[in-house]
Amino acid sequence: MSESAETIGEIGEGATLARIFPLLPASARTVIGPGDDCAVVTVPDGRVPLTTDLMIEGPDFIIGLSTGFDIGWKACATNLADIAAMGATPTALVVGLAAPASTTVSFVEDIARGFRDAAAALAPGCGVVGGDLSHGPVVMVAVTATGEFDGVEPVTRSGAAIGNLVAVAGELGAAKRGLDLLLAGAFGADGTPDRDAVDALWESNPHDVAAQLRPSPPIGLGVVAARAGATAMMDISDGLVLDARRIATASGVAIDFDLAAVGSLDALTGGEDHSLLACFPPLATIPKGFRVIGRVAPGDGVRVDGVPFDARGGWDPFSDYSAESQ
Repeated sequence: MSESAETIGEIGEGATLARIFPLLPASARTVIGPGDDCAVVTVPDGRVPLTTDLMIEGPDFIIGLSTGFDIGWKACATNLADIAAMGATPTALVVGLAAPASTTVSFVEDIARGFRDAAAALAPGCGVVGGDLSHGPVVMVAVTATGEFDGVEPVTRSGAAIGNLVAVAGELGAAKRGLDLLLAGAFGADGTPDRDAVDALWESNPHDVAAQLRPSPPIGLGVVAARAGATAMMDISDGLVLDARRIATASGVAIDFDLAAVGSLDALTGGEDHSLLACFPPLATIPKGFRVIGRVAPGDGVRVDGVPFDARGGWDPFSDYSAESQ
C-alpha cells in the first residue's frame, strides 16, 4: 500500500464503520443489526451456544504473512468451528476490532471482506450483527459467535465412554506444515515478512498455506455428528493430542489413537487444524466426512498404539509465548 493511503486515524471511527458495514456478511437471524447499541437476533430453539475468541497481532498472526483478508477469514472460521463442535449451527457474529490509528482503511476493509467470504463459504446464513472499533497498539480481533441447536442436544467434551470410536472430520497436520513453510521461507534477510516470498509459497503449496492462513473447518458436520449420536466432540484448535487429552480428562477415560490412521507424528502435535474430533458409540454409523482414528479406552490421558503419549505439542498461548520470548 502507498504511504498516501487513507488511515483509520485520518477518517475516524464513524467514517471507517460506514466503509466496512456494507462489506460485512448478514445473518439470517438478524432483527436489528449493526448501528444500534445492541444487535437483536431470533433464537428459535431457545438455547444459545456462545463462544468468544481473541486474535492478537504477534502471538496469533504476523501482518505481512497474513493479509487483512486472511485475518478476517481466520477469525471468522475459528469461531464458527467452536459453535460446530457443540453440535450447533452458527447464526451470528459480534466483532470487536482494535488497531493503531496508522492502519489503512483498505486493510480494515479487507478484514471485513475476509469475514464476509468465510461466512458465505463455511456457514451460509451466519453473519456479523454488531461489534466495536477502537484504537490499540496492535491489531486485535475479538469475536463472539452464537448458534442454534436445531433440536439436537449439545455435545460436550465430557460424554466419551469406554468403547467409543474416535473420529475426525477435516485434516490433521496441514496447518502445521503451512506454518513451517511460512516461518522457514517467508522472511527476508532483515527478519521482516517478504510478501513476494509469501505469494510464492501460496503458488507452490496452496493447500498447506491455506490451511494455516485461511482454514476451512467442516462446519456443517458438527450438527451431522450430533444427529448421528456423537457422545463428545470438540474443535481441534490447539493440536490433536492436547485437545484429545481435554476430552479424556473431562470424560474420565483414555483416548488411544492408531498412528497409521492419524497419518503422522506431526499430525498428533500440530495445532490450528480446526477439524472436528468426535466420539461415537461402537455400533453407530460414522457420518460421511468423518474417519475413525482411535478408540476410547479405560484409564486416562492419550495413548498412541496403546503406548502413553506424553510428548509436548500443540499450542498454549502462555507457555509457547514465554518460551519464544526467552
